[in-house]
Amino acid sequence: MRAHEAGALHGNDAAPTWLPFPTDVNALIPGLWSRTTVRGADGALEVGGVSVTRIAEEVGTPAFVLDEDDFRERARGFRDAFAEAFRPHAGAQVYYAGKAFLCGAVARWVQEDGLGLDVCTGGELAVALRAGFPAERIALHGNNKSDAELRRAIEVGVGRIVADSLDEIARIDALSAEAGTRTAVMLRVTTGVEAHTHEFIATAHEDQKFGLSLSGGRAFEGVRDVLAAEHLELVGLHSHIGSQIFDTGGFEVAARRVLDLVAQVRDELGHTITQLDLGGGFGVMYNTQHTPSTPEALAAGIAGIVEKQCHELELDVPHVSFEPGRAIAGPSTQTLYGVGTVKDVSLGGPHHRVYVSVDGGMSDNIRTALYDADYSCLLASRVSGERPEVVRVVGKHCESGDIVVKDEYMPADVHRGDLVSVPVTGAYCYSLASNYNHVPRPPVVAVKDGELRTLVRRETEDDLLALDIG
Repeated sequence: MRAHEAGALHGNDAAPTWLPFPTDVNALIPGLWSRTTVRGADGALEVGGVSVTRIAEEVGTPAFVLDEDDFRERARGFRDAFAEAFRPHAGAQVYYAGKAFLCGAVARWVQEDGLGLDVCTGGELAVALRAGFPAERIALHGNNKSDAELRRAIEVGVGRIVADSLDEIARIDALSAEAGTRTAVMLRVTTGVEAHTHEFIATAHEDQKFGLSLSGGRAFEGVRDVLAAEHLELVGLHSHIGSQIFDTGGFEVAARRVLDLVAQVRDELGHTITQLDLGGGFGVMYNTQHTPSTPEALAAGIAGIVEKQCHELELDVPHVSFEPGRAIAGPSTQTLYGVGTVKDVSLGGPHHRVYVSVDGGMSDNIRTALYDADYSCLLASRVSGERPEVVRVVGKHCESGDIVVKDEYMPADVHRGDLVSVPVTGAYCYSLASNYNHVPRPPVVAVKDGELRTLVRRETEDDLLALDIG
């Protein structure tokens, strides 16, 4: 607890120290909302030229509202920035990480805008193929791919399979022999770099399930196995250091260690590795604590790192690929909720907390509970002249940890029937959505140029009951 900067009469003094007191509680924080989000003449938010009140009337709440222009501009921004930064060398390719959010329309946008597509399960591969995404521009990830998933990837001719273990190398080789083909393989290596992020989304330290470790020689052994396999072609090495990363420091150490392996393979096995995938994990702004880098700054910084390390090791700069997902999908989408119960809870003495309950919750955004993520929110259906009050936005589920936004300032008169919007929910919210408490998942709607269209329809009770055949 702390006293508010503006004095005891301003707010309930339950705000965290990082949360600034708003000069205008109705204002959109720059960088937090998708590019076309504005306040309309009636005070309601508009996205892509469509009012949130119209969205709520036509598709109901909760609903994921995806700004199509914003998503596609971000995708093209990463594509162009990395292509330009690595143009003097062997070039660069950006793969959209489908695990952030994937549906047929998104796969088609990514294809049309010239990106590759990274998938990590047979289900994501199925979505991509049904959308007509070219198989040769697909990369398949996964630490425990089934034979069925590998067989399908080989049969359709995905551009590369990222092998994650020594066992998997042997299985891909055997399945490729069965299909009478050679399969392009990248080898995922674990560099020992731990990104400054939550434990469960830092993926390059040693004690975790992904990849083959550089320490102990397992990664080198994997390279040797792929080169010896009759039906495999080693196209490169893959490294991913984590998620929600805001600078290039971790990439510098990881690139050095992966390139050391490239030099070792050259010197000891006489093989030149010509491709390197440095993953993604680029951070986004969820609230005022975060200052993300631009694609241009990230690309230039990483290009400089790779060039320097290659020069020191007397290597040609390889073709480099990257896999942004969150940085493209996250800021493009907001979740629109309807307000139900508003409850003022005493915390003892003068302290209290206002709980604003909405009609979604941890079934459509588990990240607050899972990763202790901090989100922002805004009164979306109107403007208010009331004083700012610290609130906690919570869901409708039978869990005390069902929190959507832990702390944010909203007008003190927020009430049942209002609409609240939570920005930056395009990545890992719908993808991680569940039917907890048998709540149907929300729809995903795209807005552009005043038009609204449904990409993924709302689930119904009939959908839920159709699976129950007991």
